[in-house]
Amino acid sequence: MKSLFLSLTLVLFGSFGHAQTTFPDFSDMTTEESAAFGAAVRAYLLENPQVIMDAVAVLEQREAAAATQSDVSLVQTYAEDLFFDGFSHVTGNPDGSILMVEFQDYKCGYCKRAHAEIQELILTNDDIRLVVKEFPILGAESVLSSRAAVAVLVNEGDDVYAVMSDLLMRFNGPMNEVTLSEMAVEAGADPEQMLAMMNQPVVTQVLQANRLLGQQMQISGTPTFVLGGQMLRGYVPLAQMQILVDDLRASLN
Repeated sequence: MKSLFLSLTLVLFGSFGHAQTTFPDFSDMTTEESAAFGAAVRAYLLENPQVIMDAVAVLEQREAAAATQSDVSLVQTYAEDLFFDGFSHVTGNPDGSILMVEFQDYKCGYCKRAHAEIQELILTNDDIRLVVKEFPILGAESVLSSRAAVAVLVNEGDDVYAVMSDLLMRFNGPMNEVTLSEMAVEAGADPEQMLAMMNQPVVTQVLQANRLLGQQMQISGTPTFVLGGQMLRGYVPLAQMQILVDDLRASLN
């Protein structure tokens, strides 16, 4: 509220677009002066309601700029854990110059929506290195699915994991040991070995590491992408994602 009040004050004093602004000293106002100023603000806003929208827009722009800078700092701080943790699945070009990370949850509708588009993005851009982070935050079935996926990764390697992950992302039914075992067979994995591995410490450690990293990165939803030095919080349509990839590629050349 204080920030909005200051933004409104900027409008009232005609300071948008000016380098320096002289503010009234609110702390030194008498009760009468404060009441008069409040009445003047109210009268002005009643006569010019668009000012409120203008002030809110300015405030949102400033907050967005601050959030973007914060995200850039977070990516820089945790770059090693994001891009080169040594245990996450890497797809696309392992030596690609376009570094990308996706935090995903198999029960997330927007993750499912993004899945095919991200696969197309990788196929049509041979310089993307995508790191997939299992980040189950939508309940018990999410956790069960990610445990199965990581178990397959540990037991069978990246190629079989990629198929298993794709099946999990496309599946819309209940997640349980039966359905997961069926998908494991379809992916070319041993279902009994998968079930035995799912609750082993190595799988738990992977999910805990991803959860901690997500907390450090202030991630509260999926999908969340890291592309180069920026974070994309939420689903991004393929066309827009391609523009961002092209922009990052141009900045690297």
